[in-house]
Amino acid sequence: MSETPKFKVTVDNITIEVPAGTTILNAARMIGGEVAPPAMCYYSKLKDSGGKCRTCLVEVSKGSEKDPRPMPKLVASCRTTVMDGMEVKNITSEKVLDARKGVVEFLLINHPLDCPVCDQAGECDLQNLSYEHGNEGTRYEFKRRTFEKEDIGPYISLHMTRCIMCFRCVYAADQLTEKREHGILERGDHAQISTMLNKALDNDFIGNVIDVCPVGALTDKTFRFKNRVWFTKPVDAHRDCPTCSGKVRLWMRGPEVFRVTARKDQWGEVEEFICNDCRFHKKETKDWVIEGPSVIARSSVIAQGHYVGTMKPPEVIQKVIGKQPKFLMNIHDVSDVNRPEVDLSKIEGPAHSDDFKGKK
Repeated sequence: MSETPKFKVTVDNITIEVPAGTTILNAARMIGGEVAPPAMCYYSKLKDSGGKCRTCLVEVSKGSEKDPRPMPKLVASCRTTVMDGMEVKNITSEKVLDARKGVVEFLLINHPLDCPVCDQAGECDLQNLSYEHGNEGTRYEFKRRTFEKEDIGPYISLHMTRCIMCFRCVYAADQLTEKREHGILERGDHAQISTMLNKALDNDFIGNVIDVCPVGALTDKTFRFKNRVWFTKPVDAHRDCPTCSGKVRLWMRGPEVFRVTARKDQWGEVEEFICNDCRFHKKETKDWVIEGPSVIARSSVIAQGHYVGTMKPPEVIQKVIGKQPKFLMNIHDVSDVNRPEVDLSKIEGPAHSDDFKGKK
Protein backbone atom coordinates (compact mmCIF):
# COMPACT_ATOMS: atom_id res chain seq x y z
CA MET A 1 0.00 0.00 0.00
CA SER A 2 1.41 3.36 -1.04
CA GLU A 3 1.78 6.06 1.58
CA THR A 4 -0.27 9.26 1.38
CA PRO A 5 1.86 11.95 -0.29
CA LYS A 6 2.83 15.02 1.72
CA PHE A 7 2.13 18.56 0.52
CA LYS A 8 3.89 21.72 1.66
CA VAL A 9 1.53 24.60 2.37
CA THR A 10 2.32 28.06 3.73
CA VAL A 11 -0.25 29.79 5.94
CA ASP A 12 0.53 33.35 7.03
CA ASN A 13 4.25 32.91 6.19
CA ILE A 14 4.50 29.67 8.22
CA THR A 15 5.22 26.54 6.17
CA ILE A 16 3.98 23.13 7.23
CA GLU A 17 3.89 19.70 5.60
CA VAL A 18 0.52 17.93 5.67
CA PRO A 19 -0.97 14.79 4.06
CA ALA A 20 -2.72 15.21 0.73
CA GLY A 21 -6.45 15.79 1.17
CA THR A 22 -6.03 17.97 4.26
CA THR A 23 -8.18 21.09 4.24
CA ILE A 24 -6.65 24.53 4.64
CA LEU A 25 -8.46 24.92 7.96
CA ASN A 26 -7.01 21.74 9.43
CA ALA A 27 -3.55 22.62 8.11
CA ALA A 28 -3.83 26.00 9.87
CA ARG A 29 -4.98 24.25 13.04
CA MET A 30 -1.80 22.17 12.96
CA ILE A 31 0.11 25.45 13.20
CA GLY A 32 -2.25 26.75 15.86
CA GLY A 33 -2.76 30.14 17.43
CA GLU A 34 -4.26 33.02 15.48
CA VAL A 35 -3.22 31.42 12.21
CA ALA A 36 -6.20 29.05 12.45
CA PRO A 37 -9.34 30.69 11.00
CA PRO A 38 -12.49 30.69 13.16
CA ALA A 39 -15.25 28.21 12.28
CA MET A 40 -18.87 28.38 13.34
CA CYS A 41 -20.38 25.55 11.27
CA TYR A 42 -17.46 23.15 10.59
CA TYR A 43 -17.11 20.27 13.05
CA SER A 44 -14.46 17.65 12.40
CA LYS A 45 -16.49 14.96 14.23
CA LEU A 46 -19.57 15.51 12.03
CA LYS A 47 -19.51 14.31 8.43
CA ASP A 48 -20.47 16.85 5.72
CA SER A 49 -20.40 19.81 8.12
CA GLY A 50 -18.89 23.13 7.06
CA GLY A 51 -19.24 25.52 4.16
CA LYS A 52 -22.21 27.46 5.54
CA CYS A 53 -21.13 30.21 7.93
CA ARG A 54 -18.25 31.62 5.80
CA THR A 55 -16.29 32.78 8.84
CA CYS A 56 -13.29 30.66 7.81
CA LEU A 57 -12.73 32.48 4.49
CA VAL A 58 -9.06 32.82 3.49
CA GLU A 59 -7.10 34.23 0.57
CA VAL A 60 -5.11 31.79 -1.58
CA SER A 61 -2.29 33.94 -2.99
CA LYS A 62 -0.63 30.98 -4.73
CA GLY A 63 -2.55 27.94 -5.94
CA SER A 64 0.33 25.46 -6.10
CA GLU A 65 3.83 24.95 -7.48
CA LYS A 66 2.43 23.70 -10.80
CA ASP A 67 -0.14 26.49 -11.06
CA PRO A 68 1.03 29.51 -9.03
CA ARG A 69 -1.92 31.69 -10.02
CA PRO A 70 -3.88 33.05 -7.04
CA MET A 71 -7.50 32.06 -6.60
CA PRO A 72 -9.74 34.92 -7.79
CA LYS A 73 -12.00 34.93 -4.73
CA LEU A 74 -11.76 34.14 -1.04
CA VAL A 75 -12.39 30.46 -0.33
CA ALA A 76 -13.89 28.57 2.60
CA SER A 77 -10.87 26.97 4.27
CA CYS A 78 -12.98 24.18 5.79
CA ARG A 79 -13.96 22.93 2.31
CA THR A 80 -10.80 23.65 0.30
CA THR A 81 -8.01 21.06 0.28
CA VAL A 82 -4.36 22.07 0.10
CA MET A 83 -2.12 21.67 -2.95
CA ASP A 84 1.64 21.27 -2.96
CA GLY A 85 3.25 24.71 -2.71
CA MET A 86 0.01 26.52 -1.88
CA GLU A 87 0.31 29.85 -0.09
CA VAL A 88 -2.57 31.08 2.05
CA LYS A 89 -3.22 34.36 3.83
CA ASN A 90 -5.46 34.58 6.87
CA ILE A 91 -4.71 37.31 9.41
CA THR A 92 -2.12 38.83 7.04
CA SER A 93 -4.79 39.61 4.42
CA GLU A 94 -6.80 42.82 4.59
CA LYS A 95 -9.42 41.29 2.30
CA VAL A 96 -9.94 38.37 4.68
CA LEU A 97 -10.29 40.58 7.75
CA ASP A 98 -12.73 42.86 5.94
CA ALA A 99 -14.79 39.90 4.69
CA ARG A 100 -14.84 38.33 8.15
CA LYS A 101 -16.03 41.58 9.59
CA GLY A 102 -18.91 41.55 7.10
CA VAL A 103 -19.77 37.93 7.90
CA VAL A 104 -19.96 38.71 11.61
CA GLU A 105 -22.21 41.69 10.89
CA PHE A 106 -24.45 39.42 8.81
CA LEU A 107 -24.63 36.76 11.55
CA LEU A 108 -25.63 39.42 14.08
CA ILE A 109 -28.45 40.87 11.97
CA ASN A 110 -31.08 38.64 13.60
CA HIS A 111 -29.16 37.43 16.64
CA PRO A 112 -30.60 39.08 19.78
CA LEU A 113 -28.27 41.01 22.05
CA ASP A 114 -29.23 39.04 25.15
CA CYS A 115 -25.78 37.92 26.29
CA PRO A 116 -26.45 39.07 29.89
CA VAL A 117 -29.28 36.50 30.25
CA CYS A 118 -27.97 33.79 27.90
CA ASP A 119 -26.57 30.61 29.48
CA GLN A 120 -24.01 30.35 26.67
CA ALA A 121 -22.32 33.61 27.71
CA GLY A 122 -18.66 33.05 28.56
CA GLU A 123 -18.26 30.06 26.25
CA CYS A 124 -20.07 31.33 23.13
CA ASP A 125 -18.21 31.12 19.82
CA LEU A 126 -20.28 33.94 18.34
CA GLN A 127 -19.52 36.14 21.33
CA ASN A 128 -15.79 35.56 20.84
CA LEU A 129 -16.07 36.08 17.09
CA SER A 130 -17.96 39.35 17.41
CA TYR A 131 -15.48 40.60 20.01
CA GLU A 132 -12.53 39.91 17.70
CA HIS A 133 -14.02 40.82 14.31
CA GLY A 134 -17.28 42.67 14.89
CA ASN A 135 -18.28 46.33 14.74
CA GLU A 136 -19.17 48.43 17.74
CA GLY A 137 -22.64 49.08 16.32
CA THR A 138 -25.12 47.85 13.74
CA ARG A 139 -26.40 49.37 10.50
CA TYR A 140 -29.50 47.19 10.47
CA GLU A 141 -32.70 49.22 10.83
CA PHE A 142 -35.39 46.59 10.37
CA LYS A 143 -37.22 44.32 12.76
CA ARG A 144 -35.28 41.25 13.82
CA ARG A 145 -36.49 37.76 12.97
CA THR A 146 -38.42 36.10 15.80
CA PHE A 147 -40.00 32.68 16.31
CA GLU A 148 -42.64 31.18 18.53
CA LYS A 149 -41.34 29.26 21.54
CA GLU A 150 -41.33 25.51 21.11
CA ASP A 151 -40.98 22.79 23.76
CA ILE A 152 -38.72 20.00 22.51
CA GLY A 153 -38.45 17.99 25.71
CA PRO A 154 -37.56 18.10 29.41
CA TYR A 155 -33.80 18.50 28.96
CA ILE A 156 -33.14 20.79 25.98
CA SER A 157 -34.22 24.42 25.60
CA LEU A 158 -34.58 25.75 22.03
CA HIS A 159 -34.21 29.49 21.29
CA MET A 160 -34.57 29.85 17.53
CA THR A 161 -34.07 33.62 17.72
CA ARG A 162 -30.41 32.94 18.60
CA CYS A 163 -29.85 30.29 15.92
CA ILE A 164 -27.36 31.07 13.13
CA MET A 165 -28.37 28.05 11.01
CA CYS A 166 -25.02 26.26 11.20
CA PHE A 167 -26.84 22.87 10.98
CA ARG A 168 -24.48 21.24 13.50
CA CYS A 169 -27.35 19.97 15.65
CA VAL A 170 -29.06 18.44 12.62
CA TYR A 171 -25.90 16.58 11.60
CA ALA A 172 -25.31 15.44 15.20
CA ALA A 173 -28.85 14.10 15.57
CA ASP A 174 -28.67 12.38 12.19
CA GLN A 175 -25.29 10.74 12.76
CA LEU A 176 -25.46 9.94 16.50
CA THR A 177 -29.04 8.72 16.82
CA GLU A 178 -31.04 6.00 15.10
CA LYS A 179 -33.88 8.36 14.24
CA ARG A 180 -33.70 12.08 13.56
CA GLU A 181 -36.76 13.84 14.92
CA HIS A 182 -35.77 17.42 14.14
CA GLY A 183 -34.39 19.31 11.16
CA ILE A 184 -34.74 22.41 8.99
CA LEU A 185 -38.25 23.57 8.17
CA GLU A 186 -39.24 26.28 5.68
CA ARG A 187 -36.85 28.13 3.36
CA GLY A 188 -34.92 31.40 3.20
CA ASP A 189 -35.43 33.83 6.08
CA HIS A 190 -38.28 31.64 7.36
CA ALA A 191 -36.01 28.60 7.84
CA GLN A 192 -35.91 27.26 11.38
CA ILE A 193 -34.84 24.28 13.47
CA SER A 194 -37.98 22.43 14.56
CA THR A 195 -39.29 18.99 15.46
CA MET A 196 -42.46 19.05 13.32
CA LEU A 197 -45.63 18.24 15.30
CA ASN A 198 -43.88 19.37 18.53
CA LYS A 199 -42.24 16.03 19.26
CA ALA A 200 -39.85 15.73 22.20
CA LEU A 201 -36.21 14.87 21.58
CA ASP A 202 -35.71 11.80 23.77
CA ASN A 203 -32.94 9.76 22.16
CA ASP A 204 -30.14 8.51 24.46
CA PHE A 205 -27.53 10.71 22.72
CA ILE A 206 -29.65 13.72 21.76
CA GLY A 207 -28.12 15.83 24.54
CA ASN A 208 -24.99 16.19 22.40
CA VAL A 209 -26.77 18.80 20.27
CA ILE A 210 -26.20 21.15 23.22
CA ASP A 211 -22.43 20.69 23.07
CA VAL A 212 -22.14 21.14 19.29
CA CYS A 213 -24.26 24.32 19.20
CA PRO A 214 -21.87 27.31 18.87
CA VAL A 215 -24.40 29.82 20.25
CA GLY A 216 -27.15 29.84 22.89
CA ALA A 217 -29.85 28.35 20.65
CA LEU A 218 -29.71 24.95 22.38
CA THR A 219 -29.04 24.98 26.12
CA ASP A 220 -29.30 22.59 29.06
CA LYS A 221 -32.58 22.99 30.97
CA THR A 222 -31.09 21.33 34.05
CA PHE A 223 -28.43 24.09 34.22
CA ARG A 224 -30.65 26.94 33.01
CA PHE A 225 -30.13 30.17 35.03
CA LYS A 226 -28.51 28.28 37.92
CA ASN A 227 -25.03 29.76 37.65
CA ARG A 228 -22.60 31.57 35.41
CA VAL A 229 -20.02 29.40 33.71
CA TRP A 230 -17.11 31.55 34.97
CA PHE A 231 -18.18 30.98 38.58
CA THR A 232 -17.89 27.21 38.17
CA LYS A 233 -14.74 25.12 37.99
CA PRO A 234 -14.38 22.51 35.22
CA VAL A 235 -13.07 19.14 36.38
CA ASP A 236 -12.39 16.03 34.29
CA ALA A 237 -14.10 12.89 35.57
CA HIS A 238 -15.23 9.46 34.40
CA ARG A 239 -17.53 6.62 35.36
CA ASP A 240 -18.24 3.07 34.20
CA CYS A 241 -21.11 3.78 31.81
CA PRO A 242 -22.67 0.95 29.76
CA THR A 243 -23.89 3.36 27.06
CA CYS A 244 -20.97 5.71 26.37
CA SER A 245 -17.30 6.19 27.29
CA GLY A 246 -18.27 7.93 30.53
CA LYS A 247 -15.51 10.53 30.10
CA VAL A 248 -16.99 13.92 30.95
CA ARG A 249 -16.32 17.37 32.32
CA LEU A 250 -18.02 18.34 35.57
CA TRP A 251 -18.76 22.02 36.19
CA MET A 252 -18.60 22.40 39.95
CA ARG A 253 -18.96 25.15 42.54
CA GLY A 254 -17.71 23.87 45.80
CA PRO A 255 -18.93 20.27 46.23
CA GLU A 256 -21.94 20.82 43.95
CA VAL A 257 -22.07 19.57 40.36
CA PHE A 258 -24.03 22.16 38.40
CA ARG A 259 -23.57 20.75 34.92
CA VAL A 260 -22.10 17.78 33.07
CA THR A 261 -20.77 18.12 29.51
CA ALA A 262 -18.54 16.21 27.14
CA ARG A 263 -14.86 17.08 27.15
CA LYS A 264 -13.82 19.50 24.43
CA ASP A 265 -10.51 20.11 22.68
CA GLN A 266 -8.80 23.45 22.07
CA TRP A 267 -11.05 24.10 19.06
CA GLY A 268 -14.21 23.69 21.10
CA GLU A 269 -15.07 20.30 19.60
CA VAL A 270 -16.27 17.30 21.60
CA GLU A 271 -13.62 14.62 22.11
CA GLU A 272 -16.12 11.82 22.81
CA PHE A 273 -19.91 12.12 22.73
CA ILE A 274 -21.71 11.16 25.95
CA CYS A 275 -25.15 9.76 26.73
CA ASN A 276 -28.12 11.51 28.35
CA ASP A 277 -27.79 9.49 31.55
CA CYS A 278 -24.28 10.86 32.21
CA ARG A 279 -25.24 14.37 31.14
CA PHE A 280 -28.57 14.93 32.91
CA HIS A 281 -28.93 12.36 35.70
CA LYS A 282 -25.50 12.02 37.31
CA LYS A 283 -25.18 15.29 39.23
CA GLU A 284 -23.42 14.12 42.40
CA THR A 285 -19.70 13.74 43.02
CA LYS A 286 -20.24 10.20 44.33
CA ASP A 287 -21.29 9.19 40.80
CA TRP A 288 -17.87 10.05 39.37
CA VAL A 289 -14.18 9.34 39.67
CA ILE A 290 -12.55 12.79 39.71
CA GLU A 291 -9.37 12.94 37.61
CA GLY A 292 -8.40 16.56 38.23
CA PRO A 293 -8.81 20.10 36.89
CA SER A 294 -9.54 20.50 33.19
CA VAL A 295 -7.00 22.19 30.95
CA ILE A 296 -8.57 25.50 29.92
CA ALA A 297 -7.21 28.02 27.42
CA ARG A 298 -5.71 30.99 29.29
CA SER A 299 -7.62 33.41 27.07
CA SER A 300 -10.96 31.97 28.19
CA VAL A 301 -13.07 33.76 30.80
CA ILE A 302 -13.48 30.34 32.46
CA ALA A 303 -9.78 30.50 33.39
CA GLN A 304 -10.33 33.54 35.63
CA GLY A 305 -8.84 33.36 39.10
CA HIS A 306 -5.52 31.81 37.97
CA TYR A 307 -7.16 28.42 37.54
CA VAL A 308 -4.89 25.37 37.84
CA GLY A 309 -3.65 23.84 34.60
CA THR A 310 -4.45 26.75 32.30
CA MET A 311 -3.01 26.36 28.81
CA LYS A 312 -1.32 29.37 27.24
CA PRO A 313 -2.04 29.64 23.49
CA PRO A 314 1.07 29.46 21.23
CA GLU A 315 2.57 32.79 20.15
CA VAL A 316 2.87 32.82 16.37
CA ILE A 317 2.75 36.56 15.64
CA GLN A 318 6.55 36.80 15.33
CA LYS A 319 6.55 34.03 12.73
CA VAL A 320 3.69 35.68 10.85
CA ILE A 321 5.13 39.19 10.53
CA GLY A 322 8.81 38.21 10.83
CA LYS A 323 9.54 40.29 13.93
CA GLN A 324 8.30 41.07 17.40
CA PRO A 325 5.36 43.50 17.42
CA LYS A 326 6.06 47.04 18.64
CA PHE A 327 3.87 48.02 21.55
CA LEU A 328 3.29 51.74 22.00
CA MET A 329 2.21 51.47 25.62
CA ASN A 330 2.65 49.04 28.49
CA ILE A 331 -0.56 49.05 30.52
CA HIS A 332 1.34 48.02 33.66
CA ASP A 333 3.53 51.15 33.45
CA VAL A 334 0.57 53.54 33.45
CA SER A 335 -1.85 51.65 35.69
CA ASP A 336 -1.83 51.43 39.48
CA VAL A 337 -3.60 48.08 39.46
CA ASN A 338 -3.37 44.73 37.68
CA ARG A 339 0.38 44.49 38.15
CA PRO A 340 1.87 41.18 36.95
CA GLU A 341 4.08 40.72 40.03
CA VAL A 342 1.03 40.66 42.34
CA ASP A 343 -0.46 37.17 42.66
CA LEU A 344 -4.19 37.75 42.91
CA SER A 345 -4.86 34.20 44.07
CA LYS A 346 -2.82 34.81 47.25
CA ILE A 347 -4.66 37.96 48.29
CA GLU A 348 -7.11 37.29 51.11
CA GLY A 349 -10.59 38.37 50.09
CA PRO A 350 -11.36 40.76 47.20
CA ALA A 351 -8.47 42.69 45.66
CA HIS A 352 -8.42 46.49 46.21
CA SER A 353 -6.23 49.26 44.87
CA ASP A 354 -4.38 49.36 48.21
CA ASP A 355 -3.03 45.87 47.51
CA PHE A 356 -1.06 47.21 44.54
CA LYS A 357 0.53 50.27 46.16
CA GLY A 358 4.27 50.16 46.68
CA LYS A 359 4.70 47.24 44.28
CA LYS A 360 6.43 49.14 41.47
